[in-house]
This record gives sequence, C-alpha cells and structure tokens, in this order.
Amino acid sequence: MKIEKAKHLTARKFKRMAGVSRQTFELMVDLVKADAQKKKKSGRRPKLIIEDQVLMVLQYWREYRTYYHIGLDFGLSESAVCRLVFKIENILIKSRKFRLPGKKELWKMSSQEDLVVMDVTESPIEKPQKGQKRYFSGKQGEHTLKTQVVIRQKSSQIICLGHGQGRIHDFKLFKSSGIKFGELLKVIADKGYQGIAKIHQLSETPIKKPKGKRLTKEQKKYNRELNRLRIVVEHVNRRLKIFKILSDRYRNRHRRFGLRSNLIAGIYNHELAL
Repeated sequence: MKIEKAKHLTARKFKRMAGVSRQTFELMVDLVKADAQKKKKSGRRPKLIIEDQVLMVLQYWREYRTYYHIGLDFGLSESAVCRLVFKIENILIKSRKFRLPGKKELWKMSSQEDLVVMDVTESPIEKPQKGQKRYFSGKQGEHTLKTQVVIRQKSSQIICLGHGQGRIHDFKLFKSSGIKFGELLKVIADKGYQGIAKIHQLSETPIKKPKGKRLTKEQKKYNRELNRLRIVVEHVNRRLKIFKILSDRYRNRHRRFGLRSNLIAGIYNHELAL
C-alpha cells in the first residue's frame, strides 16, 4: 500500500497496517526529509517519494516479506528495496530521536519507588552454516537470537536491550550485558535469573519448586504476586513483536538485528509517550 491509499485509512487502521501512529510516521518522514536536504545531489529523481520510502520500510518490518515481494508492490528491484531499507534505518538511528535511555539510566535510578522488570525473549533464525551450537536454544528447540528487555514497571518504558546467541543462558546474558543497578532500585526477573540476588540485593525472582517436593501456599502466593508485577514485560514483548521482523524467522545478517531491535524499541517508547 502506497501513501496515497494509506491517507484514506482511519487512524486505527493506519496503525494496524504500518505498526505506528500517523504522528510517529510523520516524524519519521520529517527526519528523512531533513537528511535529504543536507545531502543535495544532482541526478535522477528517486522513483518513490520520501513518504512511500518510509511506508515501505515500516511494511517491511511489520510484514517481513522478502525484498522481492516488497519490490513488486512498489515497482522496485530487490537491490533497490534493500538499499532503501538500510538507508532509512541508518537515518533514523543517527537522528537519535528514537534512542533508548540506556544502561546508565539504571545506575541513576536509585529511588525505592522505582521498579524494574527484566525478561529475555527469543527470535528464531535460519540454521547457521557455522557455529550452529552457539545459536541453538534448548528451550525453543531451534536456532535463535536472544534479546534481554529491561523496562520500567509502572510506565512500561523500555530502558535498554541486550543481545546474545540462542545457547547463552539468561543469567549469563545479564552478566555479559554489563548492567549495573542503583543500590535502592528494586528488580524483578523470572526463574532464568536465579542467583541475581548475589549481585543485586534488591532483586526478586520466583521461588523454584524443590525436586520431589511442592511449594507451600505462602510460596505460591508470593510467586503469583511477583508474576502480577512481572507480566508487564510480557506485554511489552508482544508489542515489539507485532513487527514480524522480530517474531518471524530472521533471514538477514545477525549484526543488523541488534540495531533494528533497538530502533523498533525506541519507536515503541516514542509511541508510548504520545
């Protein structure tokens, strides 16, 4: 769908189609136009206007069809679609409008009123030609890339992301990410982070059932209360994965995955603030 048809969609249908609101779309268009004005070059006019270029990138993230099929809809070759997607992504990243607060924000957050929730989500990938064991996730039973999501519990704002290969354990991914919390900051995580209390005292994880035994009523109640607080991060993961580039089998180079997921997370934060 090109911008001329998209203009006639209601706000709800536009967001359903593109994954972002019209306000966010217009901001993205303005950023690309501002970049184009800085780099005025003589030559042929592009086949697509900037609005269509941005819409094409959003549809690529949202639907994650091949460059070939996207190109058929917009009248471009596969290579032209690939170049445009990379170009728009780089402009949006460099603009810093969709930048995440980052790990330093966690160190500044030292109030007892602040509450942070962590979780790890996985995105399937195609079977690698080399180093298959490093990417194989025993939990998912396939090759994956892991993304650690750290959010504010009250606002659902994403603070930072961490990335790793499918085989790495959630807790090991946390340690390798270099995250440090403020002394008074309370952290909630799932069972994959058992042992985090040794690193940060104000951390809580669900109580694991002892082998051959059962949890007491008090322990089950504690786990339920913790899960009520932790469920917010699952909702955030769902919101991110409406972009099928993060939920479907990832076909592109792995080094680009981190940039794209951070950019999409930044766009999610921007949408949250509207």
